[in-house]
Amino acid sequence: MSSTAAIQVQGLVKRYGTKTAVDGIDLTVESGEIFALLGPNGAGKTTTVEILEGYRTATAGQVKVLGFNPATKGSAGQKWRNQIGIVLQSTSDAADLSVFETISHYANYYDNPRNVDQVIDEVGLREKIDAKARELSGGQRRRLDVALGIIGSPQLLFLDEPTTGFDPEARRSFWELITTLKAEGKTILLTTHYLDEAQALADRVGVINNGKIIEIATPQTLGGRNNAPAKVTWLENGVTNQILTKDPTTEVLKLSQRFGGSVPELEVSRPNLEEIYLKMIGELR
Repeated sequence: MSSTAAIQVQGLVKRYGTKTAVDGIDLTVESGEIFALLGPNGAGKTTTVEILEGYRTATAGQVKVLGFNPATKGSAGQKWRNQIGIVLQSTSDAADLSVFETISHYANYYDNPRNVDQVIDEVGLREKIDAKARELSGGQRRRLDVALGIIGSPQLLFLDEPTTGFDPEARRSFWELITTLKAEGKTILLTTHYLDEAQALADRVGVINNGKIIEIATPQTLGGRNNAPAKVTWLENGVTNQILTKDPTTEVLKLSQRFGGSVPELEVSRPNLEEIYLKMIGELR
């Protein structure tokens, strides 16, 4: 196993009775990168992440997170947890504490926490600093979850559907925060159903389905996206026409010559990450 990787997985298997949820996957996440793990519900994504977080134990295989086996208990395990930040899909802790009190309380669990006021500003909760957690909207509660995940200044941050319930402006602000954390050298493992989020943030993405890793690549090259034929569409005689081509520049020049310059409603596009992903998991033909 690599000495520079934040997460190293070899031959990971997780069974529940006769059901195999994770079927022998290999995965490496390098220190300082943002890695997005994508997959449909029931694919084994959540089980894999929970094993990495130490919430579940593997049936077979090797797992190292920050050089440590997450299944280890005792004082060594507690020291390791001090370096980990986790944002779960939903939490309901400390509902009667204010935003400031909740974040301050969690900060006490860590050796080197971030500044509480700074974190409140980073997640956009300044106007709700004195509001109780139970009084927050769904999106605001999600921001509080993110604050609790980053308050400990973790080396490795697990983000499970972090922007669920965020409005577009809040999502963009959150993306800026994640970019800042990466610039600080943090490693981030992200699960998300927003493919634009994975494309905007991730250095690499992995697609898991039926308990197996299908492919790991950059968002730009996943599923051969960079080499996929381009779609050229234009309007002619009131009808929208389209062709698929590996050489869109030549086709556009031909159309330009035919139309004597401007081509009506001309568009050139390649498959986006969502289209590639859906094909990979068999939901788009």
